[in-house]
Amino acid sequence: MKTYLVGGYVRDQLLGLETKDRDWVVVGSTPEEMLKQGFRQVGKDFPVFLHPKTNEEYALARTERKVSAGYTGFNFHTSPEVTLEEDLIRRDLTINAIALSDNNELIDPFNGQADIKKKILRHVSPAFVEDPVRILRVARFAARFADLGFTIAEETQQLMTEMVNNGEVDSLVPERVWQETMQALTEKTPAQFFEVLRNCGALEKLFPEINRLWGVPQPEKHHPEIDTGIHTMMVLTQAAKLSDDPKVRFAALVHDLGKGTTPKYKWPKHIDHESRGVPLVEALCDRYRIPNDYRELGVIVAKYHLHYHRAAELRDGTFLKTLESLDAFRRPARFELFLLACEADSRGRTGYEDQYFEQPEIYRNVFNAAKAIDAKALVSQGLKGKAIKDELSKQRIQAIKKIRSSEKS
Repeated sequence: MKTYLVGGYVRDQLLGLETKDRDWVVVGSTPEEMLKQGFRQVGKDFPVFLHPKTNEEYALARTERKVSAGYTGFNFHTSPEVTLEEDLIRRDLTINAIALSDNNELIDPFNGQADIKKKILRHVSPAFVEDPVRILRVARFAARFADLGFTIAEETQQLMTEMVNNGEVDSLVPERVWQETMQALTEKTPAQFFEVLRNCGALEKLFPEINRLWGVPQPEKHHPEIDTGIHTMMVLTQAAKLSDDPKVRFAALVHDLGKGTTPKYKWPKHIDHESRGVPLVEALCDRYRIPNDYRELGVIVAKYHLHYHRAAELRDGTFLKTLESLDAFRRPARFELFLLACEADSRGRTGYEDQYFEQPEIYRNVFNAAKAIDAKALVSQGLKGKAIKDELSKQRIQAIKKIRSSEKS
């Protein structure tokens, strides 16, 4: 029985990156022997065990054979005779197929170290085409390592395109698509994930409402980049700079989906694209069973980002209605996420990336002024029911008017 560190831990160590999670592969053992040594089995499809002290995952070396379509269509085989190289060859990328022995010897049968030096994401073997999840994983690793200069090998790019053309991505289940997408939204350059999917044709299959934004023009006066798809990727990039929260990044990604449904004869204008975008965000969230906190933020950013941009022009009453529609008084933390996503929208335009925008300060000042009017004080005055609501709105509008007047003066 021999154990080896494998995968991400070894890769990140070679890249000089910090990493916490460690995965092990066990060669020359059996489930019975692992259990006898105190390991706890957790894997159902194939034997994976938790170490009795460290709780780290140890998987028996295994081979796999494609038996049906989709990423679940595999038969796995484990036995003491399965070698380390046979286990490593089933992995996705060469940089993830390096092992480290207990005496710190690197085992690298597929030249992963060379690809790390060349900064290339390259598939390990032709079996790459058998698992459509690998398309998503390559795109996610591109989003993680793009800032280090990593690119996808041309032959790997070709295989990914072939997989899309052969219909492999059609078998991906919603949960796995969202799992990989959500992780990609946490990476340093999440826009790269969607660019990679677009380049191989997978974006059109998986996210058609995002894919169709490319080629849709916007008014050059406000959008020097013109193309809505390019703008969306720029907004996502700015969101990643402004916030680590993947919900903000998701909202930035879907804020302009409505522009993809504008009739061509109306281009480059997109009147009412905000409200047209809402059902598209909701349908996307339904399709991939995206959590409600992502859905809710995505919907309000899609619906109200124009209200944000026109902060200086809004009437006092309209400003209050907007804050109420955003549920800002009950959910101030989500309101802050809304402001971040909308600020990313302002910055996600050619030449506007580093400009100062007044909208966040206007919104926060107005919100704080209106929030200071407390309904409890009105109750203590003897007001009830609708009278409380009416007086609260009246006083909040007065507070908004006062703070905006002081800002202008």
